Amino acid sequence: MSLRTSIIVPSLNDAEMLEQCLRALDVQTRAADEVIVVDNGSTDDTVAVALRHGARVVEEPRRGIPQATSAGFDAGTGDLLLRLDADSVPPPNWVARVVAAFEADPGLDALSGPGRFYGRSPLVHWIATHCYLDLYPAILGRLFGHDVLFGSNLAIRASAWPAIRARAHVDRADVHDDLDMTINLPPGLGVRFDRSLIVGVSARPFDTPRGLARRIRMALVTLSVNGAEQGYLERRREWVASRLAEEEGPDASYLSA
Repeated sequence: MSLRTSIIVPSLNDAEMLEQCLRALDVQTRAADEVIVVDNGSTDDTVAVALRHGARVVEEPRRGIPQATSAGFDAGTGDLLLRLDADSVPPPNWVARVVAAFEADPGLDALSGPGRFYGRSPLVHWIATHCYLDLYPAILGRLFGHDVLFGSNLAIRASAWPAIRARAHVDRADVHDDLDMTINLPPGLGVRFDRSLIVGVSARPFDTPRGLARRIRMALVTLSVNGAEQGYLERRREWVASRLAEEEGPDASYLSA
């Protein structure tokens, strides 16, 4: 039996972008089993747009992407919890590729991929890509000792979500939810960043230096909060140890005795 999918889309006063996101989901080659739009207190047509496309609306009055994301993940009924932003535009085979990846690898718990920016100018695309998106998996992946998660293009097994939720800062609005989940992935989970699994993402947050600075500031807060709770060297050691234990198998303790 094929894995069931729940697609989570947080939205706050983003009806126009949400419309194009849901249109892209309407034409998937493998339809989602459910689409959940998490309304984060919108005063525009967000709810009407969601209902018009047959999505289930979950209300989350606490403002913040971490709160909205966790509310959607908590509400999802699928085997896989897929996450897009309201301005994400997935290609028609996105759901099919995600499902195929998890079905082919039972040890895969979290899958993510990059974005390709649309809208705005080529200069904004260059800045957003090279000063933000490319650096994220390259630098932080090495720091953490495992692949990263990108919230605009993300999927996790529902069975893995409770363990991630217990560690992540789902009640803080001043952290990047995807970076925070990345940092708090329990050691031993199977995580993969597939650079060929691409969705369209809006370049609008990078219209101004202030927009880029805000994202960098949130990243620094996320790193600081988590680093104060447990050092990154220790986190990396735990991940390396879990990977070695998995590679050595159940006889590792006998062989090392």
